[in-house]
Amino acid sequence: MAEDALTRVSLVAAPMPRLKLTLEYEGTRYVGWQVQPNGPSIQSTLQDALQKLLGERVFVASAGRTDAGVHATGQVACFDSPRVLPMKAYTMGLNGILPPDIAVVAAEEVAAEFDPRRWSRGKRYRYRLSNRRTRSPLLRTTHWEVFAPLDVEAMRRASQALLGRHDFSAFRAADCQAKHAVREIRQVRVEGTSGDTVAVVVEGTAFLKHMVRNLVGTLVEVGKGRRPEAWVAEVLASRERKLAGATAPPQGLVLEEVFYGDGPPPRSLGDAAVGEEDEG
Repeated sequence: MAEDALTRVSLVAAPMPRLKLTLEYEGTRYVGWQVQPNGPSIQSTLQDALQKLLGERVFVASAGRTDAGVHATGQVACFDSPRVLPMKAYTMGLNGILPPDIAVVAAEEVAAEFDPRRWSRGKRYRYRLSNRRTRSPLLRTTHWEVFAPLDVEAMRRASQALLGRHDFSAFRAADCQAKHAVREIRQVRVEGTSGDTVAVVVEGTAFLKHMVRNLVGTLVEVGKGRRPEAWVAEVLASRERKLAGATAPPQGLVLEEVFYGDGPPPRSLGDAAVGEEDEG
């Protein structure tokens, strides 16, 4: 009887391990994270590489859908593996299959219920600008080249109006599908000096589509002296996208890090869908 019970247990299929990958990529030649019919995506390229590694097609979910031309040093993706492999297979092995502009920088097995989007407790983005007087062939795909001198201190002061929990409707893309525009910005830093490289670092619970790029485009208006520092707070309060600055180009944006705790974060009723709607 005991032998029959043991046999039955051994015939039960073991659950597929769920793998969490941290990715770095240079997004210049991709249409963005999500699979699209008009060109190669990060998602499709990673799924193709995993198919070669695992011998089966798997679906890969991510923490956020970066746009065409946007880069990452800390994108998080996960999938259920049909095979049990050593972790180095997902770093050294997978990196031998992936193209040079995508790499797995870390891999680990996580809980079966782990969701890279809904379990996220926040993200940090870095937007990079080159404020040199002449163009730079080496920075053109990784920085927004702004040739007019920028008042970095004015940008720094103006950016503080963005801190906290607000309705960011003035900084969302026209086609953003989020049900509401309330988000919380934990930190905004404007780093660097005029005439050299400048970075706007934004950390928050979640982001609307094009939100960071629209924030940067607005701060650059202040930096160029076209708008006063107080204008940023006025735009935020207006909730009108047409009053904000132009959307900064994609190549300056980097998804730097996604933050996690031991499980999904607690959310109020108004926040329930933030994680799944986040588009960075």
